[in-house]
Amino acid sequence: MALKALKSQLKAVLESLYTEGVLDHQFDQLQALQDANNPGFVVEVVTLFYEDTEKTLRELTKYLEQPIADNQRVDSYVHQLKGSSSSIGAQQIKLACIDFHQACLDNNKDGCLQALNKIKYEFYHLQSKFKTVIQ
Repeated sequence: MALKALKSQLKAVLESLYTEGVLDHQFDQLQALQDANNPGFVVEVVTLFYEDTEKTLRELTKYLEQPIADNQRVDSYVHQLKGSSSSIGAQQIKLACIDFHQACLDNNKDGCLQALNKIKYEFYHLQSKFKTVIQ
C-alpha cells in the first residue's frame, strides 16, 4: 500500500514538473534507460548532473565577477551546461543557457549575469523538486 502511494506521489511530482515546463520529455528517455540491472541509473545521472552543475555555476560566477570576463571560456561552460541540462530534460535551464550564450556573443555582461541568475534559480528549483523524486 505504501509503495503504491509513493509511486502515485512520484507521478504527480513529475507531472507537475512537465506542466510547469521545468522538465521536458527527455527525462522520460532517461527513465527508459533504467532497468532491473541498473535500478539506480536515474538517481546516478541526476546526482552527477547536480555535482557538475554546482561546479560549473561556481566557475561561471568566478569568471563573471572579474572586471573583464573571458567570454570564450564563459561560453564554453555555458555550452557544457546546456548539453547536460538537455540530456536530463531540464528545459528551463537549457533555455536560460541559450539566453546566456547570446549574451556572451553580444559581449553583454549584464545579460550574462541575468542569465546566470536565471540558471541558478531554475537549477535550485529543479534540485528541490528532484530531492522529492529521489527520496
